[in-house]
Amino acid sequence: MRSIPATITILAAALAPLPALASSCAEQIGTIERRLDSAGAVQVTGLQAGHTLRTGSLRGVQAARRDAPSDPALVSTAGGVANARILIVRAVDEDGRGDKRACENTMSEVKGMIGALP
Repeated sequence: MRSIPATITILAAALAPLPALASSCAEQIGTIERRLDSAGAVQVTGLQAGHTLRTGSLRGVQAARRDAPSDPALVSTAGGVANARILIVRAVDEDGRGDKRACENTMSEVKGMIGALP
C-alpha cells in the first residue's frame, strides 16, 4: 500500500506544467533570420539600417558565393528579401498565437521570396 505523501508527490508531478517547447516554425524563423543577416543577403541588398552581419558561426559560410544558382528563377533580389523580412514579422505573430499551419505557410512564402542567397 502506498503512503499518502508518495501519492501526493506523484499527483503533483503529474499536474506540474511542462516546459514550453520551441515550435518547428520558431526554429524556421530563427534559421531564416540568420540567413537574412548573412554575407549572401548583404551582397544582394547591402547592409540595411538596424541589421548587423552575423559572423562566427562554425557551420556558417564565411563568404558569399559568386556563382549563379542552378535554377535561374531562384535568383535573390533586394525586393524579395525586403518582402521576406515583412513576412517574418507576420510569421512570428502567427507562431505566437499558436497558428502553426499559418506560420508554416508564411515561412514557405518567405523561403520562395529570398530564393537562393549567394
